[in-house]
Amino acid sequence: MNILAITFRLYAPWVHSLKEKRMIVKSLIAKLQNQFHVSAAEIDEQDRHQFIVIGTAAIVPHNAMADRLMNEITQFIEQNTEAEIIDATREIR
Repeated sequence: MNILAITFRLYAPWVHSLKEKRMIVKSLIAKLQNQFHVSAAEIDEQDRHQFIVIGTAAIVPHNAMADRLMNEITQFIEQNTEAEIIDATREIR
């Protein structure tokens, strides 16, 4: 059994208030949790309007499934938000 952790750093240049950012973050986190049954939360940059940092974690039975899930989540985020993925840090333990 392995633990998969991914941190996504997103840039949303059109966001001009924390209220706008909160709507985007809550929607994306809810979609991730419903689609993939992973834990997800905003973990950093809460006070900066245009930067979003979301962490996800899941328990997977083997490395092949971890790799597949990482790729699926990355594609899902790219397709479900207009924000640009600046960085994605992946870790399997």
